[in-house]
Amino acid sequence: MKITVLHLIAAIAIAPALAAQSTPAAPEDSATFDPEGTAHITRVVPMPSTISPEAQKWLQSLAQQKVGAPETLAERRTHTDAWRTMDSAEARKLYPVNVEETTTAGVRTDIITPLSGSDGKRVLINLHGGGFNSDSGSLIEGVPIANLAKIKVVSVYYRLAPENPFPAAVDDVVAVYKDLLKTYPPHSIGIFGTSAGAILTCEVAVRLKQLGLPLPAALGIFSGSADFSRVGDTRQLFTLNGLPGRLEPVDPNHLPNDQYVGKTDRKDPVLSPIFADLHGMPPSLLVTSTRDALLSDTSMLHRAMLRAGVDAQLVVFEALPHAFWYHFQLPETREALELMAKFFDDKLAP
Repeated sequence: MKITVLHLIAAIAIAPALAAQSTPAAPEDSATFDPEGTAHITRVVPMPSTISPEAQKWLQSLAQQKVGAPETLAERRTHTDAWRTMDSAEARKLYPVNVEETTTAGVRTDIITPLSGSDGKRVLINLHGGGFNSDSGSLIEGVPIANLAKIKVVSVYYRLAPENPFPAAVDDVVAVYKDLLKTYPPHSIGIFGTSAGAILTCEVAVRLKQLGLPLPAALGIFSGSADFSRVGDTRQLFTLNGLPGRLEPVDPNHLPNDQYVGKTDRKDPVLSPIFADLHGMPPSLLVTSTRDALLSDTSMLHRAMLRAGVDAQLVVFEALPHAFWYHFQLPETREALELMAKFFDDKLAP
């Protein structure tokens, strides 16, 4: 089988201290194209001067990481849990909040409340990232937004694939939302998430519309996708770390099995909201970056929303990879978190 992909080789500029060392000559820029349009590209990509020194240092560290063998699911969950625990502690140190572990509508949740300044009349639902098969977000996403926006956040630990494929996660979030409607009017509720959580945010909104339930006041779709039936261009270009790491291009004519999708039609309008009627969707903020593997997917969803008349904003950060706002050492992270928080503060009514 011939896999139609776009090949990219990129050289990331090394630190000045290392520049004097002998290094192999970098390949020259080139591009050739097969008759059907497949591109074979070599590009030399210098370290961008358009991002902060902290971001430059981080990109350099990513380029120096060794690429290991593919992880098993158990290994992925173990490593993700350890990383999440560490970064959640950092988030709580930088953005102090109260956290209560509980259940909502039978679903495990964390209730994250600001230490001060909240009127208690508004609430956000946070849906974590992690590829639908692990939890890489939770407190990492919910804590800063609760602190900055002064709004309570309910972080949902929805059921994971492969044990629980679509629509289990959607059903869990809908149950939490319906429970919150008993206390909060819809114009005081928002939903947001990163990566898998961003995808789930849009899926839940479409499902709520199907059910005839009142929609929330705002959606935050941070590095997401709305189409499981096709592969966006940037997924063929970038890894989760941008340029470094293992790139796993996809044959667009033979999509691999997806444990979250399961046996669902990939064009199901809840699974892939780009095929849904998006008219009347809540005001939405979409955030991505130019080395994000889901840049194409996020921008295509934004265009679909605009075509449907949705009040949708798209913010694209420079030169950073997928979900960079998990990394609190970056000035760009603070900027991203503040604009996310301001969006919800502006859109949710007291």
